[in-house]
This record gives sequence, structure tokens and C-alpha cells, in this order.
Amino acid sequence: MPVETIEPLPRLLSLAVHELRTPVTVVAGYLRMLLREQGGPLNDRQRKMLDEAERSCGRLAALVAEMSDLGRLESGAASLAQQDVDVAALLGELASGMHEGEDRGVQLELRCTESPVVVSGDRARLAAALTSLMHAALRERGEPGAVVVQCSTINTVDGARCAVVAIGDQTELPALIAHATRDTPPFDEWRGGLGLALPVARRVIEGHGGRLWSADGARAASALRLPLRT
Repeated sequence: MPVETIEPLPRLLSLAVHELRTPVTVVAGYLRMLLREQGGPLNDRQRKMLDEAERSCGRLAALVAEMSDLGRLESGAASLAQQDVDVAALLGELASGMHEGEDRGVQLELRCTESPVVVSGDRARLAAALTSLMHAALRERGEPGAVVVQCSTINTVDGARCAVVAIGDQTELPALIAHATRDTPPFDEWRGGLGLALPVARRVIEGHGGRLWSADGARAASALRLPLRT
């Protein structure tokens, strides 16, 4: 009996991206043409239906892009820039443009040290990873209140100096930060409704020599550590 072989994840993702990218691009192009009334005038009902179809197509295109990114990170083919990144300042920039949850009474509260917290890495990819983590915490909070983002520095048990970012409810932060100096628990990255943003975020953090973990019993809370620039 022949033995079935299981394709490695990066190859499966590469194949899926290859098969999906072209039809998604074609559908998006035709939708744009219809919305510009190149196929004839539209009534309000038709425009509303096409607008919704275009938004859904955009979400699918974003998912295909995430699949491509995840495959490259998983295979080690993605290159990470090396530059000085002030994590505290970056969080401030990202938080100022974060409005998820405001309509439900959920606010983002940023607590960072006044001193720079500088790591060496890819600023754009770190920004995307941090945005995904904050967005997930805000999105999954089920009641009004504050999601706290706390940035600080610590010494690990082996003496390494690290930046630590904890994201969650005020009551969850102490337990999250306590794990930063020792072996960290796993990160719950496979959640419905968030696409592949969280799996990509974990691989970006680990690609920078860091770690990402979740809080026990709290899906929306997470924390990460990154080695400080030396």
C-alpha cells in the first residue's frame, strides 16, 4: 500500500496562493468596472450589492496576501530588515490610529516608559504584528472597558535584557508579564474571524528572536518579548 505524503505547510500555502490570486484579481477588476458603470447605469440596489461584493472580495484578497506572507515566514524565505526600532514610540503611533471597539465602549490605554525601548528589527513587520495583537484584544473584549497595552523592559533568567509588551485587561497584565522572565506558555493563534494575522504575528516576533504567549483562560490577552538592541 503506498504511503501518503503530507505536503509541508509552506508548499501548501504557496500552491493555494497561486491558485487563488488570479481569480480574485479578475473578480475584483470586473467589480470595479461595474461600479464605474462601464457595463451600464446602476440603480441604488445594484450599487449596494456590488459595494458589498467588492468589500468581500477585498477581504479575500487580504487573506490571500496573509497566506503568502505566512508561507514565506514559515519557510524562512521572508527577509527581515535590521534597523533600530523604538517599540514604545511605535506603540504610540499605532494606538493613535486604533479605533476598533470604540462603538462598543472599549478603549485602548497605553502605558509605556518615557525612555526609548529600542530593538533591532523590521519596523514595518513589527508594526503589523503589534497592530494585529491590539486589534484582536479590542475585537474580542465582550464588554465596555479598557484594553491596556503596557511596554517595559526586563532581565530574563539568563541575564538577557528584553522589551516586554503586554496587552489585555488590567487584571491580566501581572500574570502575563510574570511569564516574560521564564519559559512562556503557548500562544493561541488559531481564532475565527481574524484571518491569518495572528499566525503571521507570531512568526514575525519569533523571527526577531522573541517570544509571544497568551494568558491562561483569556483568549484576547497576549504578551511578547523582544531582545533589546545591544
